[in-house]
Amino acid sequence: MAKPTARFVCQNCGAVSSKWQGRCETCGEWNTIAEEQLEIRAPGPAGKSSGGRKIDFVGLKGRAAPPPRTVSGMAELDRVLGGGFVPGSVVLVGGDPGIGKSTILLQAAARIANAGKRVLYISGEEAIDQVRLRALRLGLTDSPLGLAAATSLRDIAASLEEEKEATLVIIDSIQTVWLDSLDAAPGTVSQVRACAAELTRLAKTRGFAVVLVGHVTKEGTLAGPRVLEHMVDATLYFEGDRGHQFRILRAVKNRFGATDEIGVFEMTDRGLMEVANPSALFLAERRGNISGSAVFAGMEGTRPVLVEVQVLLSPSPSGGSPRRQVVGWDSGRLAMLMAVLESRCRVSLGQNDVYLNIAGGLRVNEPAADLAVAAALVSAATDRPTDPEMVFLGEIGLSGEIRQVAQTDTRLREAAKLGFSAATLPRRVSRPGRTASAHDGLKLTEIGHLADLVAPMAAAAAAKPRSPKSDEGGGTKDTPRRKAPEPAGEA
Repeated sequence: MAKPTARFVCQNCGAVSSKWQGRCETCGEWNTIAEEQLEIRAPGPAGKSSGGRKIDFVGLKGRAAPPPRTVSGMAELDRVLGGGFVPGSVVLVGGDPGIGKSTILLQAAARIANAGKRVLYISGEEAIDQVRLRALRLGLTDSPLGLAAATSLRDIAASLEEEKEATLVIIDSIQTVWLDSLDAAPGTVSQVRACAAELTRLAKTRGFAVVLVGHVTKEGTLAGPRVLEHMVDATLYFEGDRGHQFRILRAVKNRFGATDEIGVFEMTDRGLMEVANPSALFLAERRGNISGSAVFAGMEGTRPVLVEVQVLLSPSPSGGSPRRQVVGWDSGRLAMLMAVLESRCRVSLGQNDVYLNIAGGLRVNEPAADLAVAAALVSAATDRPTDPEMVFLGEIGLSGEIRQVAQTDTRLREAAKLGFSAATLPRRVSRPGRTASAHDGLKLTEIGHLADLVAPMAAAAAAKPRSPKSDEGGGTKDTPRRKAPEPAGEA
């Protein structure tokens, strides 16, 4: 017979403790531990393996062709998913409030429904009239979309069991769905885990794709237990600032496609519009011949993306603790690059406030951006702009060496397509059978050490004195900063 007992579960990380405490010892969050009821069944014959049935083992090569994907009609969304929604899959979509999760899913659901597919949209946060108002604003009221407002998992499961032709089911959101057999509030670890498991079972057995909308914490991670991300087939994150017009949909997990793939959208009054060429969009407002700017040829999944790296140096007013403000990049890696420039190349940056920004709202995670960031830092320190027709790519080691990066030809091909004429990259190692057709139109500058990048800029700064106004930023130890003239007195 089942014996009820109580346990205390952290609603942030899922850690279990035997008693309540104000602070979780696992994740360090305060006031996140809640009591949950658990039933423990006494061991008996039912737990033995004698009642099981034999399972069949088959080979990797199947006779039937893979089921066709359901294309959403939004090329950027299909790219992130790996070609569309896979039948029987579960996709988890997370992002900050108001970033556009419900908007893009409603747009995709309407397009799939217009193509003759049966699509169901179940809202647990908004009433039906509220969803209709959004559809009216987006011009989607004529789409044959099945809409409902429900939070009870029993009602949702019973309705989905009767659906014979459903292709896509959207649950907005998983934190609002609850199971009445669990003595826990909606959104708790037990409720989220149980509801996601039941919806996953329905997706696998009935053959329709399920999209779960998930809340995020103040740190930007998906709320609830990490097991939720392990249960689903794909996890997508919406990135971007609510005050910024661009939105980036990134796949951090995908069992049916490439990870770290991105889709770029623009928020308009008619919803989210796709951006077919994000590189041209990120570089549209770039001003040439400006110090502290460099163009990085990056890769996001299988897509090459060119972005501008901006650096601003300002004398620290306090003098004791200069600021390091970073947007769109790793602050720890910036500190490492500044240390390498200081120690290996004699570039003085320590007494300046450093502000680094990846223009356009994109967050860059790959180390191949090291060379572009270093070029922007040296350009700002010497007050000498980089070549506006040049892109940079390469990883920098602690000794100052420039290391190889992956998919160099794809990056250079994208740079040539956007009109760039030169590229600075690591010194390539010759391999038998290597072709150079992808970058025949670019003038390549191959360097093996960071000093090869710093030396031309330092020499140009020494040959041409800077104006007193621009000399307040920074400099190298070989080209010290000039003191600004004293302000003229009154006549």
